[in-house]
Amino acid sequence: MSSPAPVTDLLFFPTTYAAPPDVEIMTIGDELLYGQVIDTNSAFMGQELGKLGLRVRQISSVSDRADEIVAALDQARQRAQVVLITGGLGPTKDDLTKHVLARYFGAELVLHAPTLRHVEEIFQRFQRPMLDVNRQQALVPANCEVLHNAVGTAPGMWFNDQGTVFVSMPGVPFEMKRLMTDHVLPRLQALFHLAPIEHLVVMTAGLGESFLAAKIADWEEALPANIKLAYLPSFGAVRLRLTGTADGLPDLRGRMLALLPVLRERIGEYVFAEEETPLEAAIGKLLLARNLTIGTAESCTGGLVAQRLSSVPGSSAYFRGSIVAYHNDIKQSELGVQAETLAQYGAVSEATVREMAEGARRRLGVDVAVATSGIAGPTGATDTKKVGTVCLAYADATQTISKEYVLDRGRGLNVEYAAQSLLTLLRQQLAAMNV
Repeated sequence: MSSPAPVTDLLFFPTTYAAPPDVEIMTIGDELLYGQVIDTNSAFMGQELGKLGLRVRQISSVSDRADEIVAALDQARQRAQVVLITGGLGPTKDDLTKHVLARYFGAELVLHAPTLRHVEEIFQRFQRPMLDVNRQQALVPANCEVLHNAVGTAPGMWFNDQGTVFVSMPGVPFEMKRLMTDHVLPRLQALFHLAPIEHLVVMTAGLGESFLAAKIADWEEALPANIKLAYLPSFGAVRLRLTGTADGLPDLRGRMLALLPVLRERIGEYVFAEEETPLEAAIGKLLLARNLTIGTAESCTGGLVAQRLSSVPGSSAYFRGSIVAYHNDIKQSELGVQAETLAQYGAVSEATVREMAEGARRRLGVDVAVATSGIAGPTGATDTKKVGTVCLAYADATQTISKEYVLDRGRGLNVEYAAQSLLTLLRQQLAAMNV
């Protein structure tokens, strides 16, 4: 490649647009298509764009082939006015994005002096030799606006071509996030007249989405035209997301909040938070408010319940510990489960799990304890108990409650659902306590 004439800053001032654009996200890289890397970039971009009132209409993943990248660019510009691209900007031969974009927009690659200085400073800071491929990171298409990458060597590139904005960013998540935050989001906000969008999230657990929908069907039907409800299910929980778009009236968020009291009347027993909050964090707040300590006794979940409870910052104020009693000997010696109980009812039984929870209260010296025992699978079934049978228990100073479920979702999901179901039971009991 011949040495191009150096350039410094490239600044373009495109016309502002009257209406919010359709946005498409394009991720480039064979590693995404092979499943070797999980695409977290699109999730981040979708969330941040939504906060500005921009909606993502499509997400596409493209291989590291020049012809397929070009075809994807042609298709994207037919669907969207903003195309956000990540990946393919590294220094190796399989990183083709910059070269493809230069040809696609009919420009030569030129040296961007500020980027070269930035790359040189990075290599000097880490006392590493700088190779020619590293210097080539400072080459950019002559007709792009360069977006400074404060935490990496590959700059972002902004193109405005025939009314469509194309933005190319590195695929490394922390670099992409910094470019989005520093440059892309502010520029999009200035470029387009964006109507505000408000989101409210209500977190529920203990009831499936179809049953929730039935309970609030008339409430949902009566929502204003500019407010939509989405059901977002996950392991044993459903997020209810209200999305409101500006309708020319003041205080959109206040009017959305005014809809929640009726929702609470209908499904309040299943609501554990009115913000993006994990179930274990909501449980932590209840334990703190009631000045209670907790411990766990776990068999089939192998410590997962303890891990979730202790993952919450500040959990040391209420979480004391866990006993993972996988073998019956440990259930007896550490938790005081009676040999007669195991012989008569088996390890996977409500009788055994009740004694596990009560034993954990005594042994760990806590106010509240929960316990699990089950057949996670794929083996371990008996004539009377199927794979996926799990028994859960909750114990406090006044009561012990147990439940049995049969989960048939495979070993990993059986464990996840057992942990979620136990945490749901725990939250319900804590919420019902008289304070």
